[in-house]
Amino acid sequence: MSQTASTATYLTQEAFDRLQAELRELSGPGRVDIAKRIEAAREEGDLKENGGYHAAKEEQGKMEARIRQLTQILQTATVGEAPPDDGVVEPGMVVTVELFGDEETFLLGSREIADGDDSIDVYSEQSPMGAAIHGKKVGDTATYLAPTGKNIEVKVLSAKPYGS
Repeated sequence: MSQTASTATYLTQEAFDRLQAELRELSGPGRVDIAKRIEAAREEGDLKENGGYHAAKEEQGKMEARIRQLTQILQTATVGEAPPDDGVVEPGMVVTVELFGDEETFLLGSREIADGDDSIDVYSEQSPMGAAIHGKKVGDTATYLAPTGKNIEVKVLSAKPYGS
């Protein structure tokens, strides 16, 4: 599978290793466990009214979807160290921008970098705003085309590596 800049996901080495371990667990012991639970529920009889069977099958579907998602992320990932604390906007940075007179702070990159930290918004570097500010420095202004067709101006106020 060829990798292009538009499909690559930036991950720190730590995030990449964590996702690989999750994939190994799900596709090995996880699959064995769910298969055993489905078989045990199947042995209980009538499948139409067997809540345990249907719950296990639903969980299996979610697990298989996560396995596909992890496989895709890991195959297209660009793995690197955390970005330097130099004020330049790049994936892995927590960025604060001025947008419509308000400040907005978010992680630029993949939700996987944040490891379940739901307290911070995540914007892809491929999003219109993410692409516009990528490579900009603190104090720079960028303009991007919003889905509504309007040009939006955004000013970079700060950029710090995530977790620092």
